[in-house]
Amino acid sequence: MVSRSLAKTKETADNHELILDVVGELLREVGYKKMTIDELAKHAGLGKGTVYLYFDSKQDLALSFIDRQNQRLQAHLHQILRSSKPARSRLHEMLIERVMFRFQCVQGHKEGIDDLLICLRPQLFERRAKYRVAEARIFAELLIEGRTRGEFVIEDPFLVAEAFLDATNSLLPHSLSPQQLGEKCQLLERTTVLTDLLVRSVDQIR
Repeated sequence: MVSRSLAKTKETADNHELILDVVGELLREVGYKKMTIDELAKHAGLGKGTVYLYFDSKQDLALSFIDRQNQRLQAHLHQILRSSKPARSRLHEMLIERVMFRFQCVQGHKEGIDDLLICLRPQLFERRAKYRVAEARIFAELLIEGRTRGEFVIEDPFLVAEAFLDATNSLLPHSLSPQQLGEKCQLLERTTVLTDLLVRSVDQIR
């Protein structure tokens, strides 16, 4: 039998995830400015007070949702990193995943993400710095492994990892308009071309 404390912990985790799931739906359907705590609680089937048990404000909700998306991306990157494929193949896959995952996160947003970026710009800048460090470490770990195996010839894996992030940042949603992002297949094609160049460049560094 599940203890009361474990059941309570599970309920807390379930409510937390449910609320963030609904945040994602509302951001997609109405955008950040029009999203309200009342509407969120209604969609989640929870009391407004329950929402405030987990999150302090609408801003906290949106930022927590973005944090979760980035944590999921890092988990995907780690999964690729731990696979048994050659380092070159994993690097290629991770670079594409970094772009396409974020594209899928914003795909279908009726109001786009501009209002969210404007309203939360200072907080997002601070968080992006943390996301960048976390992602750079994952890529650097792969680059170090590839160098050890003789697949890559690089002097500073962390500097190269940051350069790869800078390059792929140009294809992320916050850098491109909806028109520039285009369809998924178009973005995937552009990302693949850039990724091919980046992976080849690692072998050319002497």
